[in-house]
Amino acid sequence: MNSQKPFLSEPIHRFLDDGVVIPALPLALTSARQFDETRQRALLRYYMDAGSGGVAVGVHSTQFEIRDPEIGLFEPVLSLAAEEMKAYEARMNRPLIKVAGVVGKSAQAVKEAELAAELGYDIALVSLSAFKDGTNDHMIEHLNAVSDVMPIFGFYLQPSVGGRRLDYDFWRAAVEIENLVAIKTAPFNRYDTLDVLRAVADGNRQGSIAMYTGNDDNILLDLLTPVRFSEEEDAPGIRFRGGLLGQWAVWTHQAVKDLEAIKDLRAHGGEIPISLLTRAQQLTDANAAIFDAGNSFSGCIPGIHEILRRQGLLEGLWTLNPNEVLSPGQSEALDRVCQAYPSLNDDEFVKENLDRWLR
Repeated sequence: MNSQKPFLSEPIHRFLDDGVVIPALPLALTSARQFDETRQRALLRYYMDAGSGGVAVGVHSTQFEIRDPEIGLFEPVLSLAAEEMKAYEARMNRPLIKVAGVVGKSAQAVKEAELAAELGYDIALVSLSAFKDGTNDHMIEHLNAVSDVMPIFGFYLQPSVGGRRLDYDFWRAAVEIENLVAIKTAPFNRYDTLDVLRAVADGNRQGSIAMYTGNDDNILLDLLTPVRFSEEEDAPGIRFRGGLLGQWAVWTHQAVKDLEAIKDLRAHGGEIPISLLTRAQQLTDANAAIFDAGNSFSGCIPGIHEILRRQGLLEGLWTLNPNEVLSPGQSEALDRVCQAYPSLNDDEFVKENLDRWLR
């Protein structure tokens, strides 16, 4: 073991392994497209009071443009979020898993990870979008470089929003990285998701790598399904512990309740209720409207913002890219799912606490 590597603390590792809800943080802006610190803090307070086990910052939902030199919001957003999470940890005496998204080729990603570590983040979620034509060896070298700075979350991002296909051989090599402590699978594809799970199982890392679903189209079924790659009775199993999701940036209080119900079912056994399978389908239907699946996810971030705006957490739908707006018909699709599935939302929870979060 390389004693120089900054390994994850045991309390955070246990918390991660237990399985938690980790929302992907949206960026709060004013109508002038300036950083809205008040509403950004309110969002973070909402996630923490809703029972989230952590927050992911600087990821797709936070808008990659925060890194542009003329915008310069990467450090301010990470710093504010870390400050809020540390204050909550001190006040409530419970840990939060602070995840920082890092992007770009190795020089940029390492620099971002160094900043995140300095600010007190626990894990780097490493995007491989900069390696569109990179070989597996190049990407493994990149992950190793970031893992020398801080523990890493492997990340399989769907190609339609900037990711690339990552085959079994890549993941089989990746799971050999000692400081890889978790993997978020978000290819929105069953075959690709199984590639990752099989690589973890074949590497005998199912006990030391926490699998987190990022498949917003299959959240509850991912969490419910134990996976085995053999019919032998003593074959080791692997399953998703929790989720790191853009979908969980909205209706987070209900997401926490859903995960707790699934964890209770895992602990006590028994048949999966049909009602829970139906809820899984309903959540996927709602996600299709929020993420704008019918338009190749072009309205994904505005869809998240619109739910938060309707609840009063955000003032508007503004993004750093003025062209990033709701797609035609998306608002009506949101109306439909909100009316059809009222038990998915946490409007009352937000209403009861919003004034306090905004103070």
